[in-house]
Amino acid sequence: MKPTLLFLILFQCTIAALHAADFILTDVGVTPAPIIIFKDAPPRTRDAAVTLAKYIEKISGQKPEVIDGEPKPMPERAIWIGVQPVLKKLFPKTDFDFKHPEETLILANEKHLVIAGRDRWDPAHMEAKGRLSTKTGMQQEYGTANAVYTFLHDQLGVRWLWPGEEDVITRERIAIAPCEVRYHPQIRARAALFTKLKLGDHKEGPDMEWARVQRLQLDSMEIDGGHGFGHWWDKYSKTHPEYFALQPDGTRSPHATPHNTKLCESNPQVWQQWLAEVDEQLREDPTRRVFNVSENDGYNFGHCVCKDCVAKDHPDGEKFPFRWKNLTEERPALSDRQVIFANTLGRMLKKRYPDKELYVQLLAYGYSRPAPIAAVPDANVIIASVSNFPMRGPKERVTPMKQHAEWAAKAKHIMWRPNLGSPAGLSWGMPDVPITQMAEDFRFAADNHCLGLYFDMFWYHWSTQGPLYYALAHLAWNPHTDVKALMDDYYQRTYGPAAADVKAYWELLERTRMEFVAEKPSRWRAFDLPEKYTPALFAKAQAHLDAAAAKVATADEKYRRRLHFTRCGFEFAKLVVDTRAGMQQFEASKGKDEAAKARVLANWDRTVVMQKEFPPFAINWMATFHTPGAAPGKRDKRGEGLHPKSPINARTLEEMRAPGLE
Repeated sequence: MKPTLLFLILFQCTIAALHAADFILTDVGVTPAPIIIFKDAPPRTRDAAVTLAKYIEKISGQKPEVIDGEPKPMPERAIWIGVQPVLKKLFPKTDFDFKHPEETLILANEKHLVIAGRDRWDPAHMEAKGRLSTKTGMQQEYGTANAVYTFLHDQLGVRWLWPGEEDVITRERIAIAPCEVRYHPQIRARAALFTKLKLGDHKEGPDMEWARVQRLQLDSMEIDGGHGFGHWWDKYSKTHPEYFALQPDGTRSPHATPHNTKLCESNPQVWQQWLAEVDEQLREDPTRRVFNVSENDGYNFGHCVCKDCVAKDHPDGEKFPFRWKNLTEERPALSDRQVIFANTLGRMLKKRYPDKELYVQLLAYGYSRPAPIAAVPDANVIIASVSNFPMRGPKERVTPMKQHAEWAAKAKHIMWRPNLGSPAGLSWGMPDVPITQMAEDFRFAADNHCLGLYFDMFWYHWSTQGPLYYALAHLAWNPHTDVKALMDDYYQRTYGPAAADVKAYWELLERTRMEFVAEKPSRWRAFDLPEKYTPALFAKAQAHLDAAAAKVATADEKYRRRLHFTRCGFEFAKLVVDTRAGMQQFEASKGKDEAAKARVLANWDRTVVMQKEFPPFAINWMATFHTPGAAPGKRDKRGEGLHPKSPINARTLEEMRAPGLE
């Protein structure tokens, strides 16, 4: 929702309030208004209603009754969850026929409050297999549940700061001015902003609950961040070698990594086999709507050179160095070829299932990052743009932003699917928090009609990156969020009397990382963290935290607890930088500096203590300082440069000298 529209809604609510009394949820001497859920509501919707009752009790000390289905007789005052037949009598002038996906409605008069939204679900298919757990309570749209979470945030003032940490303002009287507030999110695929917090991708816990109440997890579109045919070589190579890319040597041999073997995209047998797999997937899950047709990874190697595939490449496309076994050759970008392939499959899908709203998804990635010259994606093709402009330096952002905008000009549906990398130590748990830049990027994505998100990936270091995660969650729900106001509220609610000092701490770290990525335009800059994160910088940050500690010394315990959480992150960031400084000495000595080695190992010993002493969710210890070293011949992607067993290796050094596409 744009700020001007939000102002008009608030203005209308204010005018209405001048002419009507408030709706009273709770007050001294007043029985709480009951919560009435529509009959046979799906589990996630009912859970949201129960959550509402829980927070009303936390705020007021009074817990409202939760009733399933319209009671007889009807209560004089009630909170109605979801659309119910009686509402047309109670609000005869209101349109309860939601026109937009995920549309939400918060509606109040003196006697009744409605919290509802567009809900779609199939009672026969509400469970599916997830990555680590079963997806339960599945709906295709969760409008009512998200309306409840919106009401809790906007009207009741609940703040979910990070997993397990919330802020609630208690009061005996809860009153809502008469209003009618509608909203529908532009970004319909939000769960994969934090990929590990999707339904079924992680075991239920405080972090999953955080993603749910922030209106990320319960979205209405899915997006697959990976590639579409990784299983094909193992499954079909022996019986159907013709499915795979013809190589310049005349063979249809596999990629060095077989699951990256490319297809012969012009082969009609490939199209039919894909459609047969779609049939199987829909039999297993009839609610599925998006099917990935993205070519396998290893974007520069092994693409098909048969005359029919090559004919689909536009000769005016940007030229890139393609590789095959014993051959490198410049050829045009693959964008036109791959859009034609996606359109072909999309048309077959539409013909097979004319009554279903189904889509194919194509990654604009690697040598298909430039937009096509002639081909135009069909209306049922979703382009997942791997445009790596977020969190990057000024020079690094120009080309991917241009490419993203050019794809958006061609395609009806765009999803934003960046590879984040570790621009300023993101994966290691450094305070890599470009909040202002990300707000700008979300507005850019929204202006280019972004439908969904898949960020690969954040690492859940809440004590060092939590404010960024908080801002992103709100931007995913509304890309036009006033982030400055949002974060001012966050700091005040989180740190109370120390808000100004801790805000200064986070803004110092934000400025530092922005300077770092601008001054050092390399995707490997994290190896040089000690250049920017100096003792002088840490002394400034420490002064802000010390000032904050003095101000919360006699304040509510919750502020001291939250400041301690933040200080744990600061101590960890210093340790990361010191570890990297020690490793720089160790690497420069070619592994002979025993004092540097001892310094690094001592830091690893400190992390063992930190893991025991830090609060839950402060640092994701599975992502950093976890297991040093790698198997012979393998790359230690998470720990490289942080342990004597994993110094910067020759391959990384080569890539640092000649970086390519990320």
